[in-house]
Amino acid sequence: MDAFDFFLVTLCLTAIGKEFHKSDSAIALSITATLAFRPVGAFVFGLLADRYGRRLPLMIDLVFFSICEVATGLAPNYTTFMVLRALFGIGMGGEWGVGASLAMEKVPPRLRGVLSGLLQQGYAAGNLLAALCYFFLFQRWGWRPLFFLGGLPALLALFVRFRVKESEVWQKTREKSWSGLGRAIASNWKLFLYLTLLMTMMNFVSHGTQDMYPTFLERQWHFGPSQRSLMTGISMIGAIVGSFVIGLLSDRMGRRRAMVIALLGGIAMVPLWVYAPSTALLILGAFLVQFMVQGSWGVIPAHLSELSPDSVRGFLPGFSYQCGVLVASSVVYVEPVLARTMGYGNAMALTAITVFALAAIVAGAGKERKGHVFGAGA
Repeated sequence: MDAFDFFLVTLCLTAIGKEFHKSDSAIALSITATLAFRPVGAFVFGLLADRYGRRLPLMIDLVFFSICEVATGLAPNYTTFMVLRALFGIGMGGEWGVGASLAMEKVPPRLRGVLSGLLQQGYAAGNLLAALCYFFLFQRWGWRPLFFLGGLPALLALFVRFRVKESEVWQKTREKSWSGLGRAIASNWKLFLYLTLLMTMMNFVSHGTQDMYPTFLERQWHFGPSQRSLMTGISMIGAIVGSFVIGLLSDRMGRRRAMVIALLGGIAMVPLWVYAPSTALLILGAFLVQFMVQGSWGVIPAHLSELSPDSVRGFLPGFSYQCGVLVASSVVYVEPVLARTMGYGNAMALTAITVFALAAIVAGAGKERKGHVFGAGA
């Protein structure tokens, strides 16, 4: 549901800009603001998750970002809209690390990769849901009511409260004081730097191929709202399938190898994704690129959780992830700027090939601990 709200902005970007009398790049800056504030949420909620458990911070976060989502639909002007998108970024940033640590600590090690893919599919499923709502509701009601649907995640807090048990791994390995937690985090600074670099490149891959793609379809292919939402929906089906397939593959051949295969496959699909000679081939390209993008991402929850020590698993994966988002957030502003001189197609293709290649290098150069038993120490 946080991905649902996030991608509503990408789908409604030109409509929001028209109402607030702002350019594409000005509204795209709100996406950058959301991404840039996500480390704040990861820092705060990650620390709380390692100190007080996974459940309570997750419940608080769900309610917080739901309020921000609903308020976005009521924004009276561009300034308020920008502030709300920054606040939503805090909530969005806090959710992933806490939720991923809780989920990964509860699943069997032999199935961690495929279930990691299922977990990460929530991001693509949120994008798909946003596309469906945009397809059926936007032309009738406009962009504002779509954000009201974002209040639904608050109900998930009740489910977490009454039906989700605390992580047994956290109960067994938690630090007993803030000072102990601080020392545990500081002792893993080299791992933090690597994870941040990896997540910077992975977020360049994700946001560089997704966020401005609906705008590319509108500006270069002259697609209307229905066509853009349909294209987004099809690409997210590819993402969901890819996340499951590559996640499963990572359980058999290793996390790094599966990620590198998917990222290199993404490079091969870029010409079809941008320069397809027909709409049918463009659709195929969108499906295949997101199969590769979210396929590589499907490994991430398991990979980062396995690399992170037990006592800082709530903080380290989520904060490094969101610090990577902070650096990569520039891509949604850079692409429209590049498009002014070289066109949207060339800007998207150049960005995608570059970030796919760099992400493959970083992923392949790191370590992995596939199948590591949580709670068993180093």
